[in-house]
Amino acid sequence: MLPRRRDCLAGAAALLLGGAAGAAEPGLYRRGNDADPETLDPHKSSTVAEAHILRDLYEGLLTYDNRGAIIPGAAERWTLSEDARTYTFALRGDGRWSNGDPVVADDFVFSLRRILKPETAAKYAEVLFPIRNAAAVNRGELPGDALGVAAPDPRTVVIALGEPTPYFLELLTHQTAIPVHRASVERFGDSFTRPGNLVSNGPYRLRDLVPNDRITLEVNPHHRDAAQIAIPRVAFIPTPDLASAVRRFAAGEVDSLADLPGDQMASLRTRFGPQVVLGPALGVYALAFNTRKKPFDDPRLRRALSLVIDREFLASAVWGETMAPAYSLCPAGLDHYGTPPETPGRDALPIDNEAEALRLVSEAGFGPGGRPLTIEYRFNTTDNNRNTAISVAEMWRGLGIETRFVYTDAKTHFAHLRDGGDFDVARMSWIADYSDPQNFLFLLSSTNDGMNVGRYANAGYDALLAAAAAERDLARRAGLLAEAEGILMRDLPWLPLMHYRSKALIAPRLHGYQPNLRNAAPTRFLRLDA
Repeated sequence: MLPRRRDCLAGAAALLLGGAAGAAEPGLYRRGNDADPETLDPHKSSTVAEAHILRDLYEGLLTYDNRGAIIPGAAERWTLSEDARTYTFALRGDGRWSNGDPVVADDFVFSLRRILKPETAAKYAEVLFPIRNAAAVNRGELPGDALGVAAPDPRTVVIALGEPTPYFLELLTHQTAIPVHRASVERFGDSFTRPGNLVSNGPYRLRDLVPNDRITLEVNPHHRDAAQIAIPRVAFIPTPDLASAVRRFAAGEVDSLADLPGDQMASLRTRFGPQVVLGPALGVYALAFNTRKKPFDDPRLRRALSLVIDREFLASAVWGETMAPAYSLCPAGLDHYGTPPETPGRDALPIDNEAEALRLVSEAGFGPGGRPLTIEYRFNTTDNNRNTAISVAEMWRGLGIETRFVYTDAKTHFAHLRDGGDFDVARMSWIADYSDPQNFLFLLSSTNDGMNVGRYANAGYDALLAAAAAERDLARRAGLLAEAEGILMRDLPWLPLMHYRSKALIAPRLHGYQPNLRNAAPTRFLRLDA
């Protein structure tokens, strides 16, 4: 039975695969991006596609270079107190916004308070909860001026933490910690991100924005390194249709792609050779269950659906070995962690797990001999996501389950989920903002309204995360977090399918791209042939 199912799945994936050459405009880097951004407001952003653009437009206290190393950004140096709870940052004297205004410490105080204000409704606010009183401010229990951030003078930013946080400096490279231009926000409100209104402090400024076509940036003439930036303009081009994106690359219409169709990797390597660049990544591809909704509130059903998924097939046949099979939420290799706990089923082939899965489905009241079950599977449209959905649906068919697909562009998909829209099962992905298990496990906290789209709630799980946050001993902290992940692997509110690898196409005219764990490639560190 297993070989026939594999053959069927391979055929289904193969069925779904898919102008004129584009002359390169001198000085313009045409950068393929995963999707059209939902927003350019850094405090309301939440996707990797947005992060790539914001990394060029803005500069936090710290930032990344093109090797993924943390380097000084708006701050030129910093110190940490003996109790590891207070960071003091000295800003550069030559920091400037794109309109020429100086970058001052109050910009960071205003911005950190803004993202944590309940009225901002920031989906990513929880990333900054290590700052003293941040959670209480975000819940409206304390005023904004109770936040542990201060500006004792125009060039000094002081950030106090509630507890020592070993990964805090890495948090400051994230878009949540990006400053926004106060005068522009107060003058234009939500329209401050439009061309002509947006004032940024990074190496580039916004030149033009055409939805679903491109976002064009140009060098910020007031940035301290403006004279050394080799690429004067960059156009971020949304490329959700990966097969079409490859054709555009082959035609010379884009200079790089940030994602590739996994089931075409063998042919891509043959066609493009060293232009195909694979690298490490810290991310998970998962299916989220709506635990507010019957029957998906039943962990027996969720475990059954997990047991019959052939993750090795998905990673190799559908994604061309550009993914690794995932039996845990956290990938291996995270800092401050050991071997992640895993969900049951890895030691046997999915076909050998089918009897146990059928038993669990029957106990939940469904399957052969029980009530029929149709699952609505939502995903954002790319070739890889579509092929994954078809493959998973075929695996579930053996349990007597039918699957109906609902698919939209990425902006609509994630907005629907974050805004509390109805769903059964939905495709989710997460790329770590820092190399620590907390950055994965916080996703399923009952207080994380932005990312916990299925509204999973487990008091024991939340208590373990809270205990880990207060634990200074790194070994004991790792144990608490492992215990928490063990609960997730039992309950499976998110069903992990695969762990990411980065995969890119880089044209010969583009230089300086270095695959790295953070998947950071700021345009300011790249260059183009004339």
